[in-house]
Amino acid sequence: MSKVISTEAEPRLRLEQYLGMQIKRQRQLQELKIADVAQLAGISQGMLSKIENAQVSTSLDTLSRLCDALGMPMSKLFSQYDQQGSGALLVRKGEGMQVVRRGTEKGHTYHLLNHTRGPKKTFEAYMVTMDDASEEFPTFSHPGTEFLHLLKGEIVYRHGDQLYHMKPGDSLTFDGEVPHGPEQLVKVPIHLLSIMNYGDD
Repeated sequence: MSKVISTEAEPRLRLEQYLGMQIKRQRQLQELKIADVAQLAGISQGMLSKIENAQVSTSLDTLSRLCDALGMPMSKLFSQYDQQGSGALLVRKGEGMQVVRRGTEKGHTYHLLNHTRGPKKTFEAYMVTMDDASEEFPTFSHPGTEFLHLLKGEIVYRHGDQLYHMKPGDSLTFDGEVPHGPEQLVKVPIHLLSIMNYGDD
């Protein structure tokens, strides 16, 4: 049974936790040891360890010295703190919203795995299931670029006048304006991930 997509709210990180994670991540990206950064920033190794593990609140002066030691502006350190809850969307297995598209009447099932937030739709992701090797196949044409990734089964997919024989693990990227669609369902059931990118226009 299909369910409407739901989001899960994760607890917001405390500022100390967020800053500690950012500093530790930046230090590890540069392959620096705690001792190296602590010496450059003029603080003890124990203090830096406590900052990274959110065991202590620290002053702006110390943060400034740490940013200098890591070669990063302080603005970058804080830049994403207010964006933590800005839009991760978790869709659990079997919970995609079933939608009707051309092909639904042919026995093809479309589960929408995302819904774009905001006024403009930029992309859509579908899990397409085809169980019946029907002789009739829908033809699609839409703006943007489409990416297909075959997870299960075997299919011959048509794009314009070209045919592509796809097996599990194969991917296909193409211009969505050109007519396209399944040509032959070689081995069913077929599970096909379809991602449509509509761009920014």
